[in-house]
Amino acid sequence: MNNRLCNSNYLKLVAIIAMTIDHGTDLLYPGFPAEPIPLALHFIGRLTAPIMWFFVCEGYHYTRDVKKYMLRLGVFAVISHFAYCFGFGISLNPFEGSIFNRTSVMYPLFIAVLVQYLEDNASAWKSWLKSFIQFVLVWSAFPADWSCIAVLAILGMYKRRGNLELQMLEMIKWVLLYGIVSYFFVSKVYALELVGVLMVYPVLKFYNGERGKARWMKWFFYIYYPLHFVIIGIIRCLVYGDVMISV
Repeated sequence: MNNRLCNSNYLKLVAIIAMTIDHGTDLLYPGFPAEPIPLALHFIGRLTAPIMWFFVCEGYHYTRDVKKYMLRLGVFAVISHFAYCFGFGISLNPFEGSIFNRTSVMYPLFIAVLVQYLEDNASAWKSWLKSFIQFVLVWSAFPADWSCIAVLAILGMYKRRGNLELQMLEMIKWVLLYGIVSYFFVSKVYALELVGVLMVYPVLKFYNGERGKARWMKWFFYIYYPLHFVIIGIIRCLVYGDVMISV
């Protein structure tokens, strides 16, 4: 008998709540200030990405149609790009502003699935060609939220699927690298906040491997993700004017 309490719907709801808290904090306290309240709220927000990575691994494994799964992720990556840019006031001109955080984490999620799909299905390709294309795809996520690290973490976690402890070690390895780079080149406060990803381990320990009866939850997450950026963008314009919020 499985005595674990949470199916995937409950854990996705945790990710949604943590994400809303995290991005709402970006709106109220832009720029990751080293103050107790925003630090605590962003710490909670660090739950979001690793839960998303974990369920991308689960989704790729269990989907009946990988191509449709990739298409869905790709379409929502495009939709979320515009919503993300509007939410934080990021220019759509890729040559304007910082090279970091130019698009949402949905793009790395899509790229991770595409790279894994090539790994599993492009056996007829020359190995150097497949490796080169995968390399280019991984690096194409560099300007996104969580950068290439999201792709590499998902790929590593998928290889360890079925062993949560090894999956967490893979995640920690890549997040640690991300934290080191962030500490020296982006934001020391943001880098230290990444410790919050460790909270995901006890949360995922509650996962019972079941999907849950609320089938609409899958679509709710896909719709809510860009929608909450639109709401943040509207509030941003009303409170600050049409200016970029540093995230």
